[in-house]
Amino acid sequence: MLDDRKLAVLRAIVTDYVHSREPVGSRTLVERHHLDVSPATVRNDMAALEDEGYITHPHTSAGRVPTDKGYRLFVDRLASMKPLTSAEKRAITAFLTGAADIDDIVTRTVRLLAQVTQQVAIMQYPSVGSATIRRIDIVGLHDSKGLVILVNSSGTVSQRNIDLGDLDDHTIATLRDRFNESITGLNCHKAAQTLADFPATVDPVLRPVATTIVASILDIITLNQPTKIVIAGINNLAQFSDEFETSIRPVLDTLEEQMVLLKLLGEASGEVMVRIGQENQHANLSTASVVASGYEMDDNWAGLGIVGPTRMDYPSTMASVRAVAKYVSRILAEG
Repeated sequence: MLDDRKLAVLRAIVTDYVHSREPVGSRTLVERHHLDVSPATVRNDMAALEDEGYITHPHTSAGRVPTDKGYRLFVDRLASMKPLTSAEKRAITAFLTGAADIDDIVTRTVRLLAQVTQQVAIMQYPSVGSATIRRIDIVGLHDSKGLVILVNSSGTVSQRNIDLGDLDDHTIATLRDRFNESITGLNCHKAAQTLADFPATVDPVLRPVATTIVASILDIITLNQPTKIVIAGINNLAQFSDEFETSIRPVLDTLEEQMVLLKLLGEASGEVMVRIGQENQHANLSTASVVASGYEMDDNWAGLGIVGPTRMDYPSTMASVRAVAKYVSRILAEG
């Protein structure tokens, strides 16, 4: 556990790096953030942060930059999201007021979100389906193969082939029961939210198989939802082309895959969700971050958010995503 001073140093490094794009040194931190300690003390704290994987130094630079782990701790320790200014609130209201129909609302929303965050904005059309999960079956076949079978309240039966490894029948049955306890009776959106954290709740030995099963269920849920994704601000990524470790191309390729984006947004709820770098299950997004939230229409939820580099202004981005999602929900409720 980091003490308050090291957390303050990490927070200062993240803040400076996000705004300057330059590795941050100890003397700069002391002078700019009034840490009330010597540069030597800050250097010791930075060494400790680096040993624990929260920061790293690029090449031979004396400065440090945050890692995915460092960004995650920074986001988790935000006391509160940065409040929007009155001008920002008025801009959101003015931009979205007067939308004629759901198509107009979605189009205006992604344009607004791309504009205020300077990232790529993505938004899912609200699903009109209200089917719930009736049952999950996991069936062992032969040669380590198996089936995941999902039955929903409308009677639709879907299945996916999976690899169960060397699990015995008793373990398979235990996993099946755990999945049913977790998501039976939930609608697709709530089920996707619950499944996002499911692998972490099982024995570490079973997590690879549990993750495979979760991916199969999410795949079924996504395909069963008659919805689509609208994107705006792809050109915004051009200003961050040097932020991605190898190429921006994998991120651009992923933005063309509706199913991947639907899965990402399917994890979002009324609260803001942040996935940083390697936390994204899709390999092409391992150098990107996703900030998303859910909005509501007629008791059904859909997601909206942004995709950008891990070096982003998380407090402002999270506040913008949350505010836009809440405003869209209000517009839809009033309409």
